[in-house]
Amino acid sequence: MHEILIEEKVLARNNELASANRAALKSRGIFSINMVSSPGAGKTSLIEALAPFLKPRLNTVVIEGDLQTDLDSQRVLRSGIPAKQITTGKACHLDAHAVGHALDWVFGNPGVRLLIIENVGNMVCPAEYDLGEDMMATILSTAEGDDKPLKYPAIFSASDILVINKTDLAPFTDFDIKRARANALKINPGLAIFETSCRTGAGIEALSDYLAKLSCAGRP
Repeated sequence: MHEILIEEKVLARNNELASANRAALKSRGIFSINMVSSPGAGKTSLIEALAPFLKPRLNTVVIEGDLQTDLDSQRVLRSGIPAKQITTGKACHLDAHAVGHALDWVFGNPGVRLLIIENVGNMVCPAEYDLGEDMMATILSTAEGDDKPLKYPAIFSASDILVINKTDLAPFTDFDIKRARANALKINPGLAIFETSCRTGAGIEALSDYLAKLSCAGRP
């Protein structure tokens, strides 16, 4: 008798649902980004900072993943971007099934061109779960370690974009931005890397330009 790993069966089903999500989004010309990080790296703050630059250029919506509360989705809503909360309870990541259930809400917003999925703060599990997104963006803050790409290679390997956030704090920490960039590129030489500060606004417009171009290029 052959053993079947439950994890393999779960991931196989997740991948089926992710493919369906991806097809549904693509058929409507919606570009999607799965935003991942450890807790507190500044994902929600980054979306808030991007909002003034993205809103005039393309209709954007956010699916917000958290263990508990809708505090972050309320913040996104106050920035002027529609947001849908997914509360995962004890689950430390979003999955394709949960995102799929939120797609009717996404499609109910007229003219959406960019979907940002803010995943639960976690550097491990989200790397394994395809949500149907076009690309993954990892947020790494200067309040963390510049060796994280080496310690959590799976999430950096799966990502297309690295945002080094909270650069205004770098002078007050031991975080070396050059070393973080080098470590990330050792894991994934194809990463597009941006340096941002939500407090000062540094790098935000450049990142918004990049996301807008990707969204426009991804339309059918």
